[in-house]
Amino acid sequence: MTDPAPEPAPEELICSSKGCSNAARHQVVWNNPKIHTPDRRKTWLACDEHEPTLRDFLDRRGFYRETLPIDE
Repeated sequence: MTDPAPEPAPEELICSSKGCSNAARHQVVWNNPKIHTPDRRKTWLACDEHEPTLRDFLDRRGFYRETLPIDE
């Protein structure tokens, strides 16, 4: 029997991209104007590799607002 993959420590922030387990370095901030008020913001976490992909996905839908660094 193999051991399951270890769970990340609670304080470790992980990239939101599907299947990625890299440490998050960016906050990709977005909202869906059809269902969220203008001041409502949602956040996806992103590693360096996936930040452009997540940003592009949201931008194509008109949801992207900004990318902020994660303060360490």
